[in-house]
Amino acid sequence: MIESENLNQEEIIKELCLCNGLSYEMVGQEGSDTSKLEMFFLGYPRIVGLSLFPNLTSLTIVAQDIKEISGLEPCLQLKELWIAECCIEKIEGLQECRNLEKLYLYFNKISKIENLEKLIKLKVLWLNHNTIKNIEGLETLKNLKDLNLAGNLINSIGRCLDSNEQLERLNLSGNQICSFKELTNLTRLPCLKDLCLNDPQYKTNPVCLLCNYSTHVLYHLPCLQRFDTLDVSAKQIKELADTTAMKKIMYYNMRIKTLQRHLNEDLEKLNDRKCKLQKLPEERVKLFSFVKKTLERELAELKGSGKGHSDGSNNSKVTDPETLKSCETVTEDPSLQQKILTKLNALNERVTFWNKKLDEIEAIYHIEVKQKKKSHGLLIPLLLIELETVGNFHFEEGTRSDDWFNFCYELILSRFCAWDFRTYGITGVKVKRVIKVNNRILRLKFQEKFQMFLENEDMHDSESYRRMLECLFYVFDPEVSVKKNHLLQILEKGFKESETSKLPVKKEAIILSNSLSISECPRIEFLQQKHKDEKKNSLKHELFRHGILLITKVFLGQSVQAYEKESISQSNYPMVNSVFIPRKYLLNSVMGQRNCDCSVRQCKWFVFDHDLVLPEYVVEFEYITMVKAPSFSVFNNAILEESKKTPEGSVFSKDLKFDDEVIKMEPRIKARPKLISLDDKTIFSLAKTSVYSHIVSLNLHGNSLSKLRDLSKLTRLRKLNISFNEFTCLDDVYHLYNLEYLDASHNHVITLEGFRGLMKLKHLDLSWNQLKKSGDEINMLCKHTTSLLTLDIQHNPWQKPATLRLSVIGRLKTLTHLNGVFISEEEATAAMKFIAGTRITQLSLLRHSSTKEERPRILSIWPSAKILTQISKLGPHLHPSGNWYLKITALNLDGQHLFEITNLEKLENLKWASFSNNNLTKMEGLESCINLEELTLDGNFISKIEGISKMTKLTRLSINNNLLTGWEQRTFDNMLHLHSLSLENNRITSLSGLQKSFTLVELYISNNYIAVNQEMYNLKGLCNLVILDMRGNIIIWNQENYRLFVIFHLPELKALDGIPIEPPETESAKDLFGGRLTSDMIAERRGHSNFMQMQELNWTSSSIRTVDLIPVDQFRNVCNVNLQNNNLTSFSGLIYLPNVKVLCLNYNHIESIMPRLKPQTHLTNRQLLYQKVPSSGYGQQGISKTNRDIMSSENLPPIMHSLEVLHLGYNGICNLIQLQLNRLRNLKFLFLQGNEISQLEGLDNLVVLQELVVDHNRIRSFNDSAFAKPSSLLALHLEENRLRELGKLQSLVKLEKLFLGYNKIQDITELEKFDVISTLRELTVYGNPICRKMLHRHMLIFRLPNLQMLDGSPVNSDDRAKAEFHLAELQAKKNSLIPVTHSPMDGRLFGQVKTPPIKIANVILPSGFSHYLGSDVTLTPEVEDKKNKNAGILTNNPRSIHAEIAFRQLRGISISPSLLSHQNIASPTVQIYQSNQDERRISGSNFPRSNRM
Repeated sequence: MIESENLNQEEIIKELCLCNGLSYEMVGQEGSDTSKLEMFFLGYPRIVGLSLFPNLTSLTIVAQDIKEISGLEPCLQLKELWIAECCIEKIEGLQECRNLEKLYLYFNKISKIENLEKLIKLKVLWLNHNTIKNIEGLETLKNLKDLNLAGNLINSIGRCLDSNEQLERLNLSGNQICSFKELTNLTRLPCLKDLCLNDPQYKTNPVCLLCNYSTHVLYHLPCLQRFDTLDVSAKQIKELADTTAMKKIMYYNMRIKTLQRHLNEDLEKLNDRKCKLQKLPEERVKLFSFVKKTLERELAELKGSGKGHSDGSNNSKVTDPETLKSCETVTEDPSLQQKILTKLNALNERVTFWNKKLDEIEAIYHIEVKQKKKSHGLLIPLLLIELETVGNFHFEEGTRSDDWFNFCYELILSRFCAWDFRTYGITGVKVKRVIKVNNRILRLKFQEKFQMFLENEDMHDSESYRRMLECLFYVFDPEVSVKKNHLLQILEKGFKESETSKLPVKKEAIILSNSLSISECPRIEFLQQKHKDEKKNSLKHELFRHGILLITKVFLGQSVQAYEKESISQSNYPMVNSVFIPRKYLLNSVMGQRNCDCSVRQCKWFVFDHDLVLPEYVVEFEYITMVKAPSFSVFNNAILEESKKTPEGSVFSKDLKFDDEVIKMEPRIKARPKLISLDDKTIFSLAKTSVYSHIVSLNLHGNSLSKLRDLSKLTRLRKLNISFNEFTCLDDVYHLYNLEYLDASHNHVITLEGFRGLMKLKHLDLSWNQLKKSGDEINMLCKHTTSLLTLDIQHNPWQKPATLRLSVIGRLKTLTHLNGVFISEEEATAAMKFIAGTRITQLSLLRHSSTKEERPRILSIWPSAKILTQISKLGPHLHPSGNWYLKITALNLDGQHLFEITNLEKLENLKWASFSNNNLTKMEGLESCINLEELTLDGNFISKIEGISKMTKLTRLSINNNLLTGWEQRTFDNMLHLHSLSLENNRITSLSGLQKSFTLVELYISNNYIAVNQEMYNLKGLCNLVILDMRGNIIIWNQENYRLFVIFHLPELKALDGIPIEPPETESAKDLFGGRLTSDMIAERRGHSNFMQMQELNWTSSSIRTVDLIPVDQFRNVCNVNLQNNNLTSFSGLIYLPNVKVLCLNYNHIESIMPRLKPQTHLTNRQLLYQKVPSSGYGQQGISKTNRDIMSSENLPPIMHSLEVLHLGYNGICNLIQLQLNRLRNLKFLFLQGNEISQLEGLDNLVVLQELVVDHNRIRSFNDSAFAKPSSLLALHLEENRLRELGKLQSLVKLEKLFLGYNKIQDITELEKFDVISTLRELTVYGNPICRKMLHRHMLIFRLPNLQMLDGSPVNSDDRAKAEFHLAELQAKKNSLIPVTHSPMDGRLFGQVKTPPIKIANVILPSGFSHYLGSDVTLTPEVEDKKNKNAGILTNNPRSIHAEIAFRQLRGISISPSLLSHQNIASPTVQIYQSNQDERRISGSNFPRSNRM
């Protein structure tokens, strides 16, 4: 509408009024009353005329052609301002609008947030849809609650919003934020409730495309109510995010601990190698030191006594005349002292030589340790990045089996030219490790840019596409060594301008090359020049021997060769993506003249777009040089050569020869006899005096003394030498108030406890001992040696030797020399400062503490104390108020060299504390800190967990790398929140005490001394335990299939020893250990592992498949075993128990005593069918053949010699021969009821068997081998079988009880076969068809004169009389029916001619009447079916003795004259009998005799 921008203010206002139908005069009059003004659409070129509206509170200007904010000075009351969809390029002109609360500047061209400092009341700020790149200028807006920066170019958040603590709503959608790390900056906004990063109205931030994006945000910002326009206020959503994050933290914590453990193992191996290599030099040093001290003693005696008295002849122990003679000869030599001095000088030179070798080995050890740590040092930060990015950054180490590893290996070898490295003495390169890096963030950027390029170029030629993709080496700045942080930054964030070189020619491009020499030679030359300038003596090859290569995937795009004189920058090459320089143009300036064919292909590349360079592989390599690297291998070769004892070729052979020459130098002092003990006589002899007070010097060097008795009597003793003895402590050296010199070197001293009262001691030598605890030993010296001037403590296995010298100098202030080195003033000052820092003071508390109430929600595995103190420290500048100590919640005193914890009594609200890498020996000083939630004490010297039982709120406890051997009883019982316990690298032998730590989720206890399986049972009740690390414990080697063993017993575990547990492993563990009865399981149930007193083993219904009780000797007193209702298929390990008498294995699946090794492949299909279903009738001949094949089992050696009672009921047994029962030669009672047995066989060797129970089986008859041999059997149970005949019982000559109830015996003639068993006292035949004819009872009573019990009823004299009467009655009837053909004198009452039986149909007889009928009278089935099935079992009807006699006569049997003379014996019922018999047979056992169906 208004075209000219040169119109004055009044004209613009008039025009606006005219267009809107307003009167300019009215606006001038009523403008002061207007509070709200809105202007839409074009027509307002600039902000003017607002002076007419001085009380304006709301101004809205939308879709105008305004380019700047101005003219708002009159609007002092303005609270809300909208200038949207305009052309504003800069925020300005708002300085006077100090009451402004809402500012909307969206859809403009603003590129920078500025000039808002004075708008301190601002609550709402919308700057969406602009071109803003950085968040800035908001520091003073303390009241800001709503900030909209969507649709800009912002790629980082940083700490720019930290001051806006009132911020509630934040919209950053449509920007270029691509890192999770940037989002974690929002955790410092405590009031943030609404966050939008992926608003549908805008483009997506790259970070929103990453995996676990929502989980990451919701975990770090738990107070969010809305997220990406969605409601996330539900509690379940937050809990799910928390759970996911905690799982990841635990997982990466486990992986990092695994890496640290691997590093410790590698360092331990290096230390072992060092000790082995130092063995030879140490032995030489000890040898020369011994000879040297011996010579010094001789020299002292020579000077003290004069010629002719300098030997040891006065020693009462020396009696060898040759020794005396030699000593006299020595002393007569006038130049003896000179010879001794000459030899001492030679010895000192050899000691110096071998000490130098020790130092060389130590130096090489430190080099290799440094290299190991450097190599491992890259992996842990990579894991932390992986955790922080929630898996969007991932790395893996390659092996020869990985194709990409071989690709990198071959790539490096192909791009290595030996000619290029010739001048450096390098002949080859060796790849040590390849790490593949997969950065999803950078890869998405790379693919996006690459796709854009392809779309713009419209390129479809695949060959051209491949030519533009290349793998190149990144060229590091030679002046900056490859720092770990720099490399990590590239891997995580890619190549940014800040990461490129500082040189002007390279500042815009990433420098790459396709040649190893172009990448590496500048670094080598720089290091060599630096080494030359510093004039160091170390080997120059060690400067560059190890290197790192970064292999990148590069899209070169449009590429051109660089011009000679132009600098390489995007401005000079505007239309290309990359520039290259062939090597031939680099030769004169950088590489020097070399003739090599490789130079034709070698180029240096400059790529301008950083997103098109993707880091993919990190390669650690080592150069192979003509000069071998100094390493343990050199000394290894020396030791190996020395072991071969070749005079030439050994590295040390000449030195050893020279050593021998020095030892053989004159004078050669013969060894004196070694003293084992010290008494008054010996002391007087050595001192050459008989008065204690006269003894000033005493030399006991080179003996075998371990004790010094009555030394306190030597009150004037000034010098004492006890080197090269067997002392382990110096508690006998006390109250020698005048002692000034003490040499206790080359002993086995492990402690200075008891070392006291040496106030005048000036010189002390404790070298070559076994002292470890520096704190304790220094304390002893401080208290009892206040005048010490020189001290030698070298060659002791000190813990933390790095700070030992400063500790000693700082504590022993009188020292002038330590380990033979003079103590300078600078060193003494540094030591005093060091000691001052080892105490907890108010200043140190303020410097290393935090007052944050909540632990920051950060994906990190570091202790909370470390995280909090890094984020917010109190700092020494803080002036503490009266209760400042109550505000401290976090304390991090790692690496402060503390010797004790003090001055924490008032820190009652301390929640998180860390005291790692100090010198603490006890867990003291924490008694008041009962609110502790995390406690870290790694890297100290603590030997016992104590004093923390009241810390009931403890959730994490870490005491790694200490000297722990255990903990106080019930230490962990009250810690109801403890979920992480880490006790790695200690000396713990037992897990007892953790049984009640039910909340424990993570347990790290690797590299301890846990050895026995029973310890794992202490963890079985910890149902929440998901991570367990036991690596490095003895149990791993002691327990076969250790991993599966642990997985089986701790089924809730998700990871073991740093390796996730897969489902197949769980199944394998169940297969291997499921149903396995072991001594560990018994120990777990009994609560101890002492099985010597155990007599009974009762383990029923536990699905046991095998028994493995080791050691067997521990179970030698077990006599009763009950394993009913399990899954055993054999006796398994039970056969090794020597004294088992009673074994109950009912309801199992026993097939054989011994496990079956091979399937019976020789059986036919019919035979297999018969084995499975004997009733099929098939394959019976095959079984007989099998019997013949297996008869050799009788010759197998006997086992279980003590076994007397065996229960094998209900096992599905069908083949007794296969069972191998013949091997149980001393078996007395055998129970086989409820099986599938069809033949009684394979029992011939059980000669002492007294009772056999085979009830409820499938026996039809007895074969020839059933009872082939005479037997001791007293009772035979055959009830509920299918017996029809009773033959083959002749060998049962001692049988007293026979139970045949419920079989198929029909013919009464079968009962006659009992005649051969004259000893039978009890018999049951009820339930057989024969019992339907009651004549069987009379017949049996009559025929078995010793029978006392029949079918559960006692047999008395009345029964026998009745039996005779009924048989006599039957005889009379028979006489009337059948004619007599033979005389009674024939021995038979009736002839052989039998009449046909009388058949009667449809006749119903009264109960019990049928027994009057003879055997020739048969009934039809209709009548039989109506009879009682149990007829004949228990009846009291009177029977005629004549019938019985007639029956016997009818069968041709003579009548016994003693028919009525048997004794009457009362007996219980069958069931009561069985119970009583069980009690008698199995004394003290609870096992039933049988289990009836």
